[in-house]
Amino acid sequence: MIDAIRHSLIRLRALLAKEFRQVLRDPRMRFFVIVPPLVQLVIFGYAANFDVRHADVGVIDQSHSQPSRGQLASITATGHFTLHRYADMDAARAAVDRGEVRALLHFSQSFAQDGKVQLIADGSDSNSALMIVGELGQVMRHHVQTSMGVSPPIEVVERAWFNPNLDDRDYFVPGIMANVVLIATMILTAMTVVREREQGTLERLLITPVARLEFLIAKITPVACIGLADVALITAIATFWFEVPLRGSLGALLLGSILFLGSTLGLGLLISSFASTQQQALLLAFFLVMPAVILSGFAFPIANMPEPAQWLTWLDPLRYYLVVVRDIFLKGAVVTDHLFEYGMMALLAFSALGLSMLRLGRAE
Repeated sequence: MIDAIRHSLIRLRALLAKEFRQVLRDPRMRFFVIVPPLVQLVIFGYAANFDVRHADVGVIDQSHSQPSRGQLASITATGHFTLHRYADMDAARAAVDRGEVRALLHFSQSFAQDGKVQLIADGSDSNSALMIVGELGQVMRHHVQTSMGVSPPIEVVERAWFNPNLDDRDYFVPGIMANVVLIATMILTAMTVVREREQGTLERLLITPVARLEFLIAKITPVACIGLADVALITAIATFWFEVPLRGSLGALLLGSILFLGSTLGLGLLISSFASTQQQALLLAFFLVMPAVILSGFAFPIANMPEPAQWLTWLDPLRYYLVVVRDIFLKGAVVTDHLFEYGMMALLAFSALGLSMLRLGRAE
């Protein structure tokens, strides 16, 4: 028994040395491991933002009164809006159709008497339309209160926990890290196995005394190390470059990342058991990545999805990792705060690795 374990460790050490050399000696592989995750993080970190910091607004002022001029001055003073004046509604509507303005303010001739103003927004981008309408309405109500010296009967004091400035970047950057790790590790794992099958080295390796478990451990360990390195690199960039607060436990982040990697590596091996070429492996990987991202709650709340889609999210490891990562960054979460998420990631990891082991045994 002891001799069998010792021989198994010797074979495993040789396999691991081979896999690490194979991953690190290929310039294209080194480029894929380092550059794409950084590029994706920088691009998504700046581009993935629902905040409306500036908008062009069309104005039809038929009132030409002091109240309407005061309202327009208060809107301009925010610095978030550029006003474009139009003579009538037809010209303003044409400007919206051309995409020149994203909202319209229509002050009727009776505005000075009844105080009614029409606010129209381009609803083709519903999220931006809601934010523009909300900010314009808030600015106009605030102007009325300050200019007339009238206080509302109820004063609402707003406060946001965990993300006081409601910055979208603090919410999206941790999620981007999870998506980058998913894509990189799944594709790398699938490609390494299929590449050996294409080159004919897989068959020669299988006729040696190497056990199936030893083979799988040797294949996933280098990619797992790469995934953990990506997590460390992206965490450092998120914290020091994008200034996303890291309030939680690094141990909780490490444990969650290891369990999540178990699922992504298992899925990569499963893809390799169905694919005969690297092109097929790449297509299958992207076929799985897109539904995983959509069903994870990265951009769309799971509670808003149809019930059948919500059932599918239970099989998505990215769903649980996103909850863990975001809470670690923003809420200061520790391991005991997310035992359910850790348990589900562990279950999915063991299931994916076990199924891939069975599939590879048949495929080989």
